[in-house]
Amino acid sequence: MSTLVTWSGIIIGVAVLTQALNFLSYRILKGRILRRRTWDLNICCGKTDGGGVNADIVAHADVPQLVLIDSIYKLPFADNTFKTVLCSHTMEHIKDPDAFFRELTRVGDQVTIVLPPLWDLAGVLNIFEHRWIFLSFRKEHHRLPARVRLPLFRTVQRLLGQRIHA
Repeated sequence: MSTLVTWSGIIIGVAVLTQALNFLSYRILKGRILRRRTWDLNICCGKTDGGGVNADIVAHADVPQLVLIDSIYKLPFADNTFKTVLCSHTMEHIKDPDAFFRELTRVGDQVTIVLPPLWDLAGVLNIFEHRWIFLSFRKEHHRLPARVRLPLFRTVQRLLGQRIHA
C-alpha cells in the first residue's frame, strides 16, 4: 500500500509541477515579452493585440488593426515594412518553419520568435497540436533554434479529426 501511495504522490507532484511550468511559460513569460514594447507586426496573433498591425489567417477575436492573410509563407507586406515583428507560439505548429522565418525577416527588421522551452513539458510535448520540438531552454529567440519532428503528431491529429496546419 505504501508503494502505491508513494507512486501516486510522485505522479501528482509531477503533474502539478508540469502545469505550473506551463503556466509560467505561456501566461507569465509570454505576457512579459508581449508587454515589453508595441510590436509593429504581431503575426499569427490569435486573440492578442501587439499594439501595431495584428495579422492572422483567421479572425479569432475582435483584435484591433487585424489584417487577414491567406498564407504565412507569402505575407501581403512589402520588404522591410516593419521594425519589430513578434511571432508567438506558431513555429511549433507549421509545416515549414524555415520558410516562414525567411518571410518574417523579409518584412521585418527585428524578428522575435516565442517558443515553448524544453523545460515546459506540457507545451513541448503537445502531440495534439504541435509538429516540432525546438531544442532550446529559452522562451525568446531571434533565430530559429534546432528542432526535431514531434513523433506521432500526424497520426494523433488525424485520429482526433484535427486540422493539420499548413
